[in-house]
Amino acid sequence: MINDRLIDAGDLPLAVRDFGGDQPPLLLLHGAGGNLAHLTTLARELRPRHRVITVDLRCHGRSGDGPWTWDAVLGDLAAVCVQMELNRPAVAGHSLGGMIAALWAQRHPETPGVVSLDGNPPPTRPEHLPGLDPEKAAGELARLHTVFDAIEASAGQVIPADQLPDLVERQQMAARDMGANEKVWIEGFRRNLAHVNGETSIRPSAGTTSELRALMNSLDLGPVYAATTCPELVVLPTRSVPEQEPFAELYEAHRRYLVEQAKSVPHLRYLTLADASHAMVVEQPVALAQIIGDFLAEQR
Repeated sequence: MINDRLIDAGDLPLAVRDFGGDQPPLLLLHGAGGNLAHLTTLARELRPRHRVITVDLRCHGRSGDGPWTWDAVLGDLAAVCVQMELNRPAVAGHSLGGMIAALWAQRHPETPGVVSLDGNPPPTRPEHLPGLDPEKAAGELARLHTVFDAIEASAGQVIPADQLPDLVERQQMAARDMGANEKVWIEGFRRNLAHVNGETSIRPSAGTTSELRALMNSLDLGPVYAATTCPELVVLPTRSVPEQEPFAELYEAHRRYLVEQAKSVPHLRYLTLADASHAMVVEQPVALAQIIGDFLAEQR
C-alpha cells in the first residue's frame, strides 16, 4: 500500500512516499525542479524488487524550505532513513538526485549500491567539452550560460490566475509528446505549485534555483567517484533532449567527457543507455527499473 507522510527532519518537514513491501529498501531521488511524483512510473516498475521510498527534496514539492547545501540535503536523507526505519537502503537518483546519490555513496560506504541516472553537473569549462575547439567551446558555454541566466531569472515568478489553466494544458501536451503518464506528470506539476497570500508560483524559488545552480556548477564528481568504495553504477544518455538541440555540438562533446570521466575510475560501473536522453526516467522507465534492479541484486 502506498503511504504519503511528512517527517520531521529537524529544521524542516520532508514529504515522503513509501511504496510499501518487504523487499530491500531503495531511496529514489528526483532532479532539480521536480518532485517525488515525477518518479511514480519508475517507482512502480521497481516495486516488485524493492521497497521504494521517494522524497520531495527540500524546497521542492510538499517539503519545507531551507538553505540548500550538500550537507543539508544529505542530512535530510539521513533523517528519512532513521524515521522510516530504513536499514542500509540503496540509493538511486536522476539528475540532481544522481549527484546526491554519488555524494551519499562517498559518505556511506556501507550502502549496498548506488545508481546515478545522468546525475552530472552541467559543463562549465572548455575542458568539459573534448573535441571542440577551445575558442568555440568558450563561446558555446557563454551562450549556454545566458540561457541558464534567463531560467534562473524566471524561477519562482507569480503565475496570474487566468494563466494557470493554460499552463496545465501545456503540461498535458508535453506529457503526451514525451510519452509520459499524463496523470503522473500533472500531479508533478501541481505538486510544485506554491500558494501563498492568494498568489501562486512554481517551486523551487529564485533563491533556491540560484543556490542549486552554484552548487552544481562547482561540483566535480571525479574525486567523489574515486573516493567511493560502495558499488556504484552511472547510467549515461546517448542523445539530447529537444531543449538541448540548439547546443547539439556542446552536449555531444559533454557526453564524451562524461564517458571519459567514468572510464578513468577503475571501480566505477557505467553504461550508455541506447536511445536515451537526460529525460531517460520518462523515456525508458521499464528498462531503467531492470537495470537498477539487476545491478542491486548483484550486490547482495
